[in-house]
Amino acid sequence: MKELTNRQKEILKMISSFIEKSGFPPTRIEICEALGFRSPNAAEEHLKALEKKGALSLVAGTSRSIKLNNFDSVDSTQSNLLPLVGTVSAGSPIQAIEHIETQFKIDTKMFPSQPDYLLRIKGMSMRDAGIIEDDLLVVKKYNPNSTIDKNDQIVVARVEDEVTVKRFRQKGSIVYLHPENPEFKTISIDLKKQFFKIEGLGIGVIRNPKNYL
Repeated sequence: MKELTNRQKEILKMISSFIEKSGFPPTRIEICEALGFRSPNAAEEHLKALEKKGALSLVAGTSRSIKLNNFDSVDSTQSNLLPLVGTVSAGSPIQAIEHIETQFKIDTKMFPSQPDYLLRIKGMSMRDAGIIEDDLLVVKKYNPNSTIDKNDQIVVARVEDEVTVKRFRQKGSIVYLHPENPEFKTISIDLKKQFFKIEGLGIGVIRNPKNYL
């Protein structure tokens, strides 16, 4: 990798911290807000310069398309066939549709950790997180024994018999599933009264999935 300027190192550090906290790369707007760029175009130019130097890759077809090249957790030539296991709501919880519809050839290096499966998104409650209807959410199965801090993560959550995608927060015995769209309301779950389970963590989004068949 070619030598980076101090500003480029700052951008990489911001992207790395954002991925570590949220599980997703930042959007151009989020980079602008964090680093004081005047427009998303300015952020895009910096990202292209970093791509030329080999520090990151910009992946076509994904809404959050930044992939740090030092996140290689698998061999650089590896692509996985990830199963699309159904539809999940990014709106009000819906009955989960769970069966393998097809498989997509996905370069797993695009994501901060190894994914396990895909879910088709229905609804627009996670719009401002870059997740919209008909996107494929890339999911890593959640291990309840892991040390990962679930707070502020985008999760695939099962509430009773229904499943939804939201941002997770918890205070005591109350779980809050927050939308990323002001038109939708937060869902509150009392763990003492309702069944709740985190099925997986959202670690990426694929748009235009026909490109990966």
